[in-house]
Amino acid sequence: MSARVLITAGASGIGRAMGQGFAAAGYEVWVTDVDAAALAALPADWHARHVDATDEGAVADLIAEMGPPCALCANAGIAGPTAMVEEIALDDWRTCVSVNLEGAFLAVKHAVPGMKQAGQGAIILTSSTAGIYGYPNRAPYAAAKWAVIGLMKTLAMELGPHGIRANAICPGAVEGPRMEGVLTREAAAKGMTRDQVYDGYASGTSLRSWVEAGDVANMAVFLASDGARKVSGQVIAVDGHTENPDPKP
Repeated sequence: MSARVLITAGASGIGRAMGQGFAAAGYEVWVTDVDAAALAALPADWHARHVDATDEGAVADLIAEMGPPCALCANAGIAGPTAMVEEIALDDWRTCVSVNLEGAFLAVKHAVPGMKQAGQGAIILTSSTAGIYGYPNRAPYAAAKWAVIGLMKTLAMELGPHGIRANAICPGAVEGPRMEGVLTREAAAKGMTRDQVYDGYASGTSLRSWVEAGDVANMAVFLASDGARKVSGQVIAVDGHTENPDPKP
């Protein structure tokens, strides 16, 4: 099987950094996203497709077009609402869980048959430190990211006999537009300033810093490499070591 990687939500942020990392490692990079402008700005030698991660038909068609990936980065996700649980609308809950959990499931479902035929493959699911600790005011996101870890653990057991490894990366607070939205909403919910929330995330880690998208991408490339050939079923945080899951000033 050729060195081919599929990255969902790969047009910006962590996904784009993953694409850059895999391209540098010699992979043929395939990327899906729903952001047409971001897709258009990707390197010309990447295979960019406008695909909704929760659209099973589109996901199946894309994987049939590209052929079986040797590495799958199921990275699609949204932050979801920032509110107390009693204030969360059911539709917002369902949308958040659908993108974060069902998106991963669908990518895996349609990538696995080709991986099994090849007798190898690396599946890398993007979870979150919210999937390890839970986070106040982020109930649907935390619930979905915990479920992603349960999915990964099951995949590792099911697929290991076929030479397929599965692991989950749990990023901490990653610099970028998505977290800026979270900061704004969390500040409003807690009666704090944006900078207080930002500093709270950093002070809640041993390294007293935020994470960059490239840090997460480096871990993904490693997990797909021969250097990680015996690493499966693992939950790996790339977060500067979170000590306090409820950031405060």
